[in-house]
Amino acid sequence: MYKKKRRIDNIKTGIVTIAALVFAVVFLMPIILTITNSFMATSEINANYGSIFATTEKGGKIFISKTVNLKFIPDMVTFAQYFTVLFKSPQYLIKFWNSIIYVAPIVVVQLGIATLAAYGFSRYDGKLKRAIFFAYIIMMLMPYQVTLVPNFLVSKALGIYGSRWSIWLPGFFSPFAVYLLTKFMRRIPTEVLEAASIDGADEWYIFSRINMPLCKGGIASIAILVFFDYWNMVEQPLILLGDPDLHPLSVFLSKINSGEISLAFAVAVIYLVPPLLIFLYGEDYLVEGISYQGGIKG
Repeated sequence: MYKKKRRIDNIKTGIVTIAALVFAVVFLMPIILTITNSFMATSEINANYGSIFATTEKGGKIFISKTVNLKFIPDMVTFAQYFTVLFKSPQYLIKFWNSIIYVAPIVVVQLGIATLAAYGFSRYDGKLKRAIFFAYIIMMLMPYQVTLVPNFLVSKALGIYGSRWSIWLPGFFSPFAVYLLTKFMRRIPTEVLEAASIDGADEWYIFSRINMPLCKGGIASIAILVFFDYWNMVEQPLILLGDPDLHPLSVFLSKINSGEISLAFAVAVIYLVPPLLIFLYGEDYLVEGISYQGGIKG
């Protein structure tokens, strides 16, 4: 009886493992395809995928074609695409650094504002506080596309439309980090903070020396999520930035045309490197922060 039960458990484990392996392969296929195709010659890429980006007689685009050939192994490995992107076409590197310039300040400033706001929401109570926090939740639940028009109008009114500030300001005051950090800080036992207060510690000491170290995992996980969110932004630059030279690399990847197919794979791989490194470095923090959030009440 025991052997039969063990055999059934082994079969179930095997089925689950095979299913997980299949799903992993399916999810990794686009990444593997992008990396391997980045080492293909331009002629080979155009032969395999050129029909996807072909232009009809009326000027339209053909996005689906039966002649597309998904090829994972190049006939001849070449670094010509990377050489072109890195040395011959500086506009791609400029767009890459545009992405860095947009995302880095947003992550730093948004977390700075969020930690202070979340500390206030978690430390004090009252009707006004609950009303403001409820407003934060409503704003967080709204898709960003809903707020694009108000952001456009505000940017026009402030005279920052078309500048980097039209991207930075909405990102600085995003409610996402405030909400998550507030829920995270509510898990800190009030006895710890009250004991520090009784011992004579002021609010800044409690915030910086007690509260912040206890929230290190949550702050790191939220920083990673905010980075991913703004690293992949497309709608904001398209609406709020009129100058294409100010667009991040994500906009280029969303507007690939027939003349840039051969470079698109190399650019995509370069664009993939920063989030991949951040994820590998902060995976433990991300898992810790998400699992910690899962047990929060109230």
